[in-house]
Amino acid sequence: MHEMSLMGDILQLVQEDALEKRINNISKVELIVGEISNAMPDALRMAFDIFRDQNLHLFHKEAELIIHLEEAKAECVICGVQYQPTQKIALCPNCQIPSGKILTGETFQVLSYEGSHE
Repeated sequence: MHEMSLMGDILQLVQEDALEKRINNISKVELIVGEISNAMPDALRMAFDIFRDQNLHLFHKEAELIIHLEEAKAECVICGVQYQPTQKIALCPNCQIPSGKILTGETFQVLSYEGSHE
């Protein structure tokens, strides 16, 4: 499950920024996760819970992870039709050619986090 590794990297970035700002009680982390980013939201939530419970010196015991799903959209470079792909390489529903340019849906980033100086 690569979500453990992804969440570890995300929380490392959050922790570094929080320490720089003298924040030591993180209560919320918000992510943007694209539908075709190869990250499973449920697995990310589970990984977050594990990291939170192992790092109560940094996270509030009820800290929450909020995931904003980004819809996947692509545009065929041959016929110009926009469609919703289910994977990064998908056939255009109009011309049946795998020539889609991904417009949205691949994002995986921290949107924000909240905490205090307690």
